[in-house]
Amino acid sequence: MEPKKTVVSSEGGKRNHDEKVKVLQWEDYEQELARLCSLTAALNEAKQKKQLLEEKLQSTLWLEAESLNCSNELDEMREKLEHRKLVMGNTSMNSKVLKEKVKKEEDQLSNDIRSLLVAGTALSLAKKRLQDANRSLAGEMGCGHLKSLQRFVRLRQQFMVSQVQLLYPVKVTTGHAPEQELESFTSIIKSGNYTGQKPLDQGSLTISGLHLTVIPFTKKSFFTDKKEVQRSATALGYVAHAVSLIASYLQVPLRYPLRLGGSRSYVRDYAPSIEPSSLDVISDSLVSTNLKPVEFPLFLEGQDSTRAAYAVFLLNKDLEQLLNYIGARSLGPRHVLANLRELLRTILAPEYIDT
Repeated sequence: MEPKKTVVSSEGGKRNHDEKVKVLQWEDYEQELARLCSLTAALNEAKQKKQLLEEKLQSTLWLEAESLNCSNELDEMREKLEHRKLVMGNTSMNSKVLKEKVKKEEDQLSNDIRSLLVAGTALSLAKKRLQDANRSLAGEMGCGHLKSLQRFVRLRQQFMVSQVQLLYPVKVTTGHAPEQELESFTSIIKSGNYTGQKPLDQGSLTISGLHLTVIPFTKKSFFTDKKEVQRSATALGYVAHAVSLIASYLQVPLRYPLRLGGSRSYVRDYAPSIEPSSLDVISDSLVSTNLKPVEFPLFLEGQDSTRAAYAVFLLNKDLEQLLNYIGARSLGPRHVLANLRELLRTILAPEYIDT
């Protein structure tokens, strides 16, 4: 029979020194060892389960984190989706408005196209009429014929005016000759600068050999030679007759008509700017259209000098009217013979036929 052995058990690991050591009998050793082995196996199994639980917990936490991230991303995507829905709604509204506007513009464009078609048709008809008119103008009775007739008329006018020039030639003479042009009688009268002398070595114009002399007509005592006054009246009668003939050839109604009478010719004014001394007093109740034209003499004998000066001024206005009609310029209000000479020169020039 084996002797009994004493086994010291340190169950539970290290203990306080105050704890009592458990003493096992040999017979209980195997049972205790088996129990410890089973406890160790259970402990190892618990550690393995713990490790598995920790791994599962880590996996679960990672999945939770991923789920949270996905949830956040999903919320952001939902916000973006809502924003895009709002943008799409606005875009859809703008699209509807634009569609309505496009429809209105299409209707307007259709109306414009119809108007253009109508206008195009009218334009085609007008173009056809224009072509017909151009063909008509190019024909025998067209523009070419009109131009030839106008040229013939101007040739005829040149011929008739050349006859007037032969009848009343306006020429330049040199030497000691009186002044050719009538200046402002009133200015000479007021200035009192008349000396009775004539300029020396000055070119002078004559009509049919007669000078148009400048003489102040304030007083008859100033007349040194009555024949000189008569010659001036005759020269004015020549000018009046020449102006009347040229106006009739050009078919220009004179603004101030002439009553021819040789050296006793008159100029008529329907709206006189001066008050002639010989006019009767007219009542204010009469209408101006019922007034007869006032005649101003182109001679000085027995006439007021102011009325005669005004008559010469109106005669020069008729010359200026004819010059303007043919596209020429007047030489001034004091150049009667010079204006007549310029009128004859312009009409008889070769360029006058092609104007």
